[in-house]
Amino acid sequence: MGLKREKLSHLHFFFHDIVSGKNPTAVKIAEAAVTNRSATGFGLMAMIDDPLTIGPEANSKIVGRAQGMYAQASINDIGLLMVLNFVFVEGKYNGSSLSVLGRNSVMSIVREMPIVGGSGLFRFGRGYVQAKTHTFDFKTGDAVVEYNVYVFHY
Repeated sequence: MGLKREKLSHLHFFFHDIVSGKNPTAVKIAEAAVTNRSATGFGLMAMIDDPLTIGPEANSKIVGRAQGMYAQASINDIGLLMVLNFVFVEGKYNGSSLSVLGRNSVMSIVREMPIVGGSGLFRFGRGYVQAKTHTFDFKTGDAVVEYNVYVFHY
């Protein structure tokens, strides 16, 4: 298969989830009949194409995009089902991607989700991501989330 020796990489970036303004990067695509009556927003689904940046500032250098969707999958707390790809557009990982599928328990300080695959330099990727909210604007719903990624790949 032409595989080299497996290595562990650590990546660090910020995820900008923008739901407000003229150019949102996360948009509602579906909701259940009970979503508006639910204290947790149960049944809401959003499609995302969020920038991944080196720093937490909105004008920080973009290194990739988080593309996919999340859904409010819990009736009792804010627990999102995250289905997304981190698509890298800069540096040695340009053109490579990582796939994440897991539960994001938003109210926890640090959340962990599994990496279930990858492409390019992350072919056969496996590992996990840790997410930690950096800022959340209660008025707009916009969030900046710090991500630490630990991935085994060839």
